[in-house]
Amino acid sequence: MKDQDARIIAIKRIEENIARHGHHTYLVAGAPLPHFAYTIGLSPKFGAELIFAGGYFYPAEAGPRILDAMVVNISANGLEPGVDTHLPPYGSFSLRAVHSTWSEMMILGALDYYRVASLPAFQVVPDAEHRTVDVPNMREPWNPRMALAWRWLKESWDKPIPAKSVALTNIEALRGQRITEAARWEEDEWELFAGAGPDVQEQDRRVVPIGILLESDPTLAPVVDLSVSKALWRDTESDWHPWG
Repeated sequence: MKDQDARIIAIKRIEENIARHGHHTYLVAGAPLPHFAYTIGLSPKFGAELIFAGGYFYPAEAGPRILDAMVVNISANGLEPGVDTHLPPYGSFSLRAVHSTWSEMMILGALDYYRVASLPAFQVVPDAEHRTVDVPNMREPWNPRMALAWRWLKESWDKPIPAKSVALTNIEALRGQRITEAARWEEDEWELFAGAGPDVQEQDRRVVPIGILLESDPTLAPVVDLSVSKALWRDTESDWHPWG
């Protein structure tokens, strides 16, 4: 299929969703970046689009659902930055103005749809109880030194492992607890757990781009050098040790 044909099909789908639901929700997923979702179609009525960036506390499919629920609230109550909105069963969220250096890299589908270079946007931010290390502060200008895994929005992948590498991890690790177990099972697959891996409940496991964890904790650098089928461990204070 030609690029132009694909674009025509995509535009038609966006138009149909806007006509039916008032907006279209676009999900972007794939390492090395964390996943994110954004709206197309809110700008004419509310003056801005919405972005839900990261948020691996929730399952992957929750991002678009959270945006859809926020749109319902905004439609009923208006767009109110800084006001907490409770969206069962996901928790509370607030709206934070997004700096243009972020939105111009992230909501490309909306920019293409409206054929503009920039659009105002608001970040849908989870409350502290549901926030993980991958949720960026998009209110400040994008900065590769502060953006953690989001620096690959603009920079090239610079790790000596495949860019598509992922890690099976747990919510505790994603909330900043010290990772104490590391194993590499494939060229591009790791397990990185805070606490004992076998004790992690299925509902608390997440598969994430490994860059999220590497960028949030520089002490994880040795896990990149693991050979396939090798593992490391440490406690809450010690350095890494070979497993076994």
